[in-house]
Amino acid sequence: MRVPMAIITIALSATAFAPDVTAKSSKAGWPAAKAGKGEKVCRYRFPTGEKRAWVCRKEQPCCAWDAINYVKCGSTITGCL
Repeated sequence: MRVPMAIITIALSATAFAPDVTAKSSKAGWPAAKAGKGEKVCRYRFPTGEKRAWVCRKEQPCCAWDAINYVKCGSTITGCL
């Protein structure tokens, strides 16, 4: 029983000292998203205060659903269905 407890202790201590890998952005508080050629950055703030940023093609609409905290790129034909 000591071996599994030691493994758990090592795993927990390793995560405690892991570096912070969250993306920083020039806009205050928004996650980083960089658009390439022919793309655009979509940004949305949910009613809970959570901010999301994602990349879509320029011709696609930016879609967000508050009820399920979900974002995606829509279709040029159906929009945000």
